[in-house]
Amino acid sequence: MLSFGIVDDDAASRLMLQNIIERGGFGEVVATAGSGGEGERVVLDVQPDVVLIDLLMPDQDGIETINRLRQQGYCGKYIMISQIENTNMIGKAYRAGIEFYIRKPINRVEVEALLTRVNEHWKIGTYLNEIRDSLAKLSNLHMELGNSARKRTVREIIQPILMEMGIVGESGSRDIIEIMEHLVQHHKSDTLPPLKELYEVAAQAGKGPGCDMEKEGKAVEQRIRRTVMSALSNLCNIGLTDYSNPKFEHYAPLYFDFQDVRLKMKEIDENLRPERGKVNIKKFLQVLYLEVLDKVRREP
Repeated sequence: MLSFGIVDDDAASRLMLQNIIERGGFGEVVATAGSGGEGERVVLDVQPDVVLIDLLMPDQDGIETINRLRQQGYCGKYIMISQIENTNMIGKAYRAGIEFYIRKPINRVEVEALLTRVNEHWKIGTYLNEIRDSLAKLSNLHMELGNSARKRTVREIIQPILMEMGIVGESGSRDIIEIMEHLVQHHKSDTLPPLKELYEVAAQAGKGPGCDMEKEGKAVEQRIRRTVMSALSNLCNIGLTDYSNPKFEHYAPLYFDFQDVRLKMKEIDENLRPERGKVNIKKFLQVLYLEVLDKVRREP
């Protein structure tokens, strides 16, 4: 059963949320607090699975509280509560780490629907962890028996990720793979070098020594931009059809800025003319690099 913490300076909201959670059988409220500072202390002390937290509080707002909790090692999930509809503020909250959003005044039906999704995600996560544990045990058993598996290449690791986003056939994907192979083999840091250097890496791999690096680098940049934009469009189309689709839920908030996702979904939904090339390429490549690097390090 999930455990919940509620941080809200409105006592009536805290009580209403607690009643919805416990009477609806969604879990147990193990901590409540009336301010951000107090919420920070009780959450660190009790470590609930999920924290419902108000965006605006007088002493320490919800975003600041979440950031402080992250810095101190709390790894639970967050649901933001607020009556504010400001897109920038909501985007900032999502970047801070919230996964869901409840509007005030609190609507019981809306909260119950959201908590149902939270519980489903938790059950799926628990199930996947059990599968991973079982696979890890099997892997250890195989190693003990001397059946060591062949280590996958960077290309073999990255292609399923690109396939999930629907861009494995794009010309820019070849450039992205070249860049990732170079980073894993030669780069010693988890942070990316300047994009211009990465474009030149792909340009040199494609054309060889002696090519016009500036010209080819710009061509690589355009191919990658089109490919990343295509990934964003594919994911937003999935999200418009099914907002809870696992591909959309995993890749859209992880690889793209919240504002870009919302803008692209609005463009698609309302048939608006798209803004040219509006996408954060560095974030996309940085997240992809970290994901590939993590998988490489986990290889036997």
